[in-house]
Amino acid sequence: MSHVLDSSTTAPLTRRHLIVWLGGVVAGSVVLSVGLGYALVTAFSDAAPAPVAGPALPGVELVRDRIAAAPMLAVADSAGRTPNRAFELPAPVALPVGTRTGAVGVRTGFDRTPLGAVAQLAAIDTHVLSDMSLPGAVETYNAWALPGGVGAGGWSQTANVKSFLTSARQQGEVKDATTFVSVAPAAYQVKGVDGDAWVVACVLFDITARITDVARMGYGTCERMQWTPDGWRIAPGTPPAPAPSTWPGSELSVKAGWLPLTRPTS
Repeated sequence: MSHVLDSSTTAPLTRRHLIVWLGGVVAGSVVLSVGLGYALVTAFSDAAPAPVAGPALPGVELVRDRIAAAPMLAVADSAGRTPNRAFELPAPVALPVGTRTGAVGVRTGFDRTPLGAVAQLAAIDTHVLSDMSLPGAVETYNAWALPGGVGAGGWSQTANVKSFLTSARQQGEVKDATTFVSVAPAAYQVKGVDGDAWVVACVLFDITARITDVARMGYGTCERMQWTPDGWRIAPGTPPAPAPSTWPGSELSVKAGWLPLTRPTS
């Protein structure tokens, strides 16, 4: 059985604003009224290597492509850094806790459920965005993605790391020792499923970055996830439509369909 769980028909937003904004904030040259500083950064291209479709599987791939491509709520670039706390939030859900440490230090061992796929995606992206290392992003993608995808060079998180390092004026391919980045999953969506072995999982992250100033915002992302004998992996095919980046717990976050997560205890 396959179905789309998000039927919004609005156009998706561009993906790039998260790391551009964070890089600008931590570079710090203009003080905002809320006390956070950020530098106006040079606009960079959204261009990325063309997505590579997975093996042709008539019927199956058509359904999965439709689920992945369905647009999500379009929000302004400022939505991820605008609190506007919601009066009522859905009951929070606890992400499953992984049972072991897998390749490149990523936590794994999650159940064969849609929430297990969400937890695995959260673990993968938390690892990459916390480290802000280009070699680490490439190594993580190669370890956790199935063949037939966009490749490490075309992966959204590789592009995010590269943009952050450039915008924050870092000296090499890894964030400086004085740069602090905290990444925590704050909410999730299951955009769609195809049986019990394929999911488009989405995670909204609460990200804080600091060099001399402190910046914080919400960042939403989605991936195709596929069950294998070794657990959940990033699935091949064209990446899903961009997820809305909203401030966790805001009115717009609720409108966008994000369901709150409790922080894991281990």
